[in-house]
Amino acid sequence: MCLAVPAQIVRLLEEEKALVEREGIRQTISLALVPEAKEGDFVVVHVGFALSVLDTEEARQTQALLEALPEAEEAGEPPLP
Repeated sequence: MCLAVPAQIVRLLEEEKALVEREGIRQTISLALVPEAKEGDFVVVHVGFALSVLDTEEARQTQALLEALPEAEEAGEPPLP
């Protein structure tokens, strides 16, 4: 199983790279697969690569679901609304 998470582009860097942030953590990723991404966009990140650009609402919904997972798992419930 793989996990790809949404992150917001904070700054575009040289060589098709960007600085992204998720939950206060920043990391440098590759934009080679989504060269159209721009500063402020949300992207789906997997192993250091942006796989696609997300609209803001979809990114926020995904983040909310990911944040609900630990509590839902403890309660034995699915985290879906």
